[in-house]
Amino acid sequence: MTLTIQARAQQTIADSVLKNTLLLIESLKDNYREYSIRGHQHSLNRFDATPGYHQQKIDELKSGKCDIDYQIVTGKKYHKIVYVDGGGNRSVHCFIDKQTGSVLKSASWKSPANGERYNICIISHREWLFANADWSGGYLYRR
Repeated sequence: MTLTIQARAQQTIADSVLKNTLLLIESLKDNYREYSIRGHQHSLNRFDATPGYHQQKIDELKSGKCDIDYQIVTGKKYHKIVYVDGGGNRSVHCFIDKQTGSVLKSASWKSPANGERYNICIISHREWLFANADWSGGYLYRR
């Protein structure tokens, strides 16, 4: 009976980690949209020769269209968040430990760097991540 309760608790944590990983991805996409809108607005303010293009891109971004994507590749121990640019090129954004929620910077395509950067299961870390994580991964470097 105890094993069943423990197994259910571990599954609940794993489900929570996956749910919060999906929310982190949405935050990263939102950050990219905001970044792109600022860039297009800057181009409009510089009297660019193609104001129609920049305004169209701003409207698309505000409607939720995103030129990039993030995918979750689930392995034995980690959820690997993979950044996919507009041309289909892929790179690892970060790793998230499936059992503990530790957010780890990538060292390579296959493995994370040593040292937890954040923990997606800790409320204060999660709130900070959702508010401040940037699409390019700068938040993953130690300060």
